[in-house]
Amino acid sequence: MRRRRMLAEINVVPYIDVMLVLLVIFMVTAPMLMQGVEVDLPDADAAPVEDQDAEPLIVSINDRGQLFLNLGGDGQQPLELATIRQRVAAVLRRSPGKPVLVWGDEKVAYGNVVAVMTALQEAGAPSVGLVTESSAVN
Repeated sequence: MRRRRMLAEINVVPYIDVMLVLLVIFMVTAPMLMQGVEVDLPDADAAPVEDQDAEPLIVSINDRGQLFLNLGGDGQQPLELATIRQRVAAVLRRSPGKPVLVWGDEKVAYGNVVAVMTALQEAGAPSVGLVTESSAVN
């Protein structure tokens, strides 16, 4: 009698199913991870900034001039400018190349935005970006 040699084969179909389920879960939850404060951004015709791998630090200023930071804790809790400066400085000491952005409501006073940008630069941010809505007309 001749014995047949059987090679072990891995059935990859269940792994593909699991991978697709995980992909759908990540696609659904990724937009929810972007948390922040509702802000009416001003319109501007500016070129978009190139994509960066690091998730940026975002300081939001609402229409009442309250400040928020997308870093740990409750992102909906207003913070003092000194607290934001300290937290941003601590993060930038650990990862100096981390981008820093300001989301300022279009109704907030220009002086408030400048004060926040100055505090962020004092905290060690080499540059501070302003986020706007695109007003391109097709």
